[in-house]
Amino acid sequence: MATAVEEGLCGAWGVSTWDPRALPGLVDAGLPRPAVLMVRAGLLVGIDVLDASETLTAQWGVAPEHVWGMSPFGGDVADPVWGQLDPRVFIEDADDVPSALQAAFRAAFLLPEVGRIAVGTDNPAHLQELISALRFEPDAGKLRTYQRLLRDRASSQAD
Repeated sequence: MATAVEEGLCGAWGVSTWDPRALPGLVDAGLPRPAVLMVRAGLLVGIDVLDASETLTAQWGVAPEHVWGMSPFGGDVADPVWGQLDPRVFIEDADDVPSALQAAFRAAFLLPEVGRIAVGTDNPAHLQELISALRFEPDAGKLRTYQRLLRDRASSQAD
């Protein structure tokens, strides 16, 4: 793929992975670096996948603006979890956020840190709702605490 870019056959190439846990052990300095890395993102992603995504991003030296997140709702905005969880707690000025889905979408930009989020929808109103969520700021401190709690839980379950 790197040769294809050099020869002008394509503009860029990337790697997309649903589960990056095995990849950090395979990356070395001899491998070409992708222009884009796409990983799962969001509140429903396990800490092992989040940590592997961050490790892979660092190993390849991919800047956050070239890391894309996918599936910020765990695959289904109709999942009952979104009616039981209020992710607005992870947004600065949470009282201004009209919906839990907007908050979940915006928080996904820091779980792990990504520059873009890819979503699939055939509903223009849903897409507009997500676009309007970009004006809200995630609370980085609360999201770091959330990740620490996930790590603590994972390590206590491993014991």
